[in-house]
Amino acid sequence: MIAILVSLALLFTQLSVMAFGGGNTILPEMQREVVQIHHWMSAEEFNALFALAQAAPGPNMMIVPLVGWQVAGWSGLLVSSLAKFGPSSLITLVVMGGWKRYKDKPWRRIVQTGLVPVTVGLVVSSGLLIADASARNWALGGIIALCTLLALNKKIHPLWVLALGAVLGLVAA
Repeated sequence: MIAILVSLALLFTQLSVMAFGGGNTILPEMQREVVQIHHWMSAEEFNALFALAQAAPGPNMMIVPLVGWQVAGWSGLLVSSLAKFGPSSLITLVVMGGWKRYKDKPWRRIVQTGLVPVTVGLVVSSGLLIADASARNWALGGIIALCTLLALNKKIHPLWVLALGAVLGLVAA
C-alpha cells in the first residue's frame, strides 16, 4: 500500500507542476499514467470518473481525489489531492507576485499571447482523449460529436448536454 501511495504522490506532484492553463490540460497525461502505465483502472473506468467529476459541483479537477479514492481508498484520496493541489498552489503564489510586479512590461504581453495556443492545444487534446476512449462504436462517436457541437454553438448548460448525451448513449447501447 505504501508503494501505491508513493506512486500516487509522485504522479500527481508531476501533474500539478505540468497543469499549465488549467486542470484539464493534464487529463491526457493523467489518463495515460493511470490507465496505460500503472494499470490502476481501465479507460472506461477513468472516463466514468471524469464524467462524475464534471457533473459534481465544485472545481473541475474533482477527478484527482476520485482517482486516488479508486486506487487506494481514503489514503489515496488524501495523497492524490495534496500532491496535485499543493505544488501548483505554491507555484501560483510565487509567480503571481512577479506577474503583478511586471504588469507593464512588454515581454509579459508577449508571453501571455504565446501561451494561449499552448493552453488551447492541451485542452483540445484532453477532449479528444476522453472522446476516443468513449466512442466504442459509430453511434457513440456521433453522440459525442453532436454533444460537442451543441456545447460549442448553443448556449445550453453543460449538464443538459451531459444529460442528452447520457440518454442518447443509453438508447444507442
